[in-house]
Amino acid sequence: MSDDTLIQTDRLPEGFVDCPAHELYRIMPVPTLIHLEGRVEQPLFVSILLHGNETTGLKTIQALLKKYQNKKLPRSLSIFVGNVTAAHKGMRRLDNQPDFNRIWPGTVQPESKETRMVRQVVEEMARRKVFASIDIHNNTGLNPHYACVNKLDHRFLNLANLFSRLVVFFIRPLGVQSAAFARLCPAVTLECGKPGQAHGTKHALEFLDACLHLQKLRDHPVTPSDIDLFHTVAQVNIRDHVDFSFNGDAAVLKLDAALDHMNFTEVPANTVWGEVEDDRCMPLIIRNEFGDEVTNEFFRVENHLLISTRPVMPSMLTLDEKIVRQDCLCYLMERMDVREI
Repeated sequence: MSDDTLIQTDRLPEGFVDCPAHELYRIMPVPTLIHLEGRVEQPLFVSILLHGNETTGLKTIQALLKKYQNKKLPRSLSIFVGNVTAAHKGMRRLDNQPDFNRIWPGTVQPESKETRMVRQVVEEMARRKVFASIDIHNNTGLNPHYACVNKLDHRFLNLANLFSRLVVFFIRPLGVQSAAFARLCPAVTLECGKPGQAHGTKHALEFLDACLHLQKLRDHPVTPSDIDLFHTVAQVNIRDHVDFSFNGDAAVLKLDAALDHMNFTEVPANTVWGEVEDDRCMPLIIRNEFGDEVTNEFFRVENHLLISTRPVMPSMLTLDEKIVRQDCLCYLMERMDVREI
């Protein structure tokens, strides 16, 4: 068996339901796709631990399996357990690994054992005629719970709205799990706040249990008063050569230490985000959803200050410097009218 062959099983490894994320590699040393039979054959697909430090997905699945330990699942359930080696270290990904939520079909990353493996996941779930797909994540900044979709389809929006009235539509970054599955079935990403919060697990558990009991996915328009829909229009990164800090330490870019309080907040134009050592340096690079650079449409540097030039609503702002380097500083969103879909 080659190292890019997908491991599949129809039974849970012994000890799975009580195993913490950092110990999971002992009973499941590689990414694994688990198929569990339910009363309804068409399976719900759930991916967890695509980022090793985002543990709510694992805790949610464990709680769900304990609930149905002595009875049959309402619907068949397929679980993809992702980056167990990064989970062992409590990291999003290891330095020698790709991001497990950037490698799915549609990615621009080079072919690798990981891209081949997840392509097999998608092919297998297509063969099984997957009912819906749920990818469970956490984030490191101060964010409310919300759901993301990659397709403006009423079935997708109804499924997302079942989790939260806050729904985000995005088409970038490329290679995410939810976009790959959107070609097969309604697919959503759950953002369940910071890892380790009991209410994040409880919220995701209630949602998964409800999904297992759905007979079909509603395709009528979501009532406008029931949803706050946003469109991610840009991704904000700090340029690779720019050192930065959040705590006031000397750096080319000193960002506001309370920056993550701006998440899901309408931030007016001319808001100061931080201090810049060199007035001639634009420390950020911003790309729109088509990959074009649009930095100057959103920020300027003036009198050593980094200033937003237009109203924005950020999401996923984080103060974790490792995450900023591995992913991004934040995303910028605009409100959408669901009645126009």
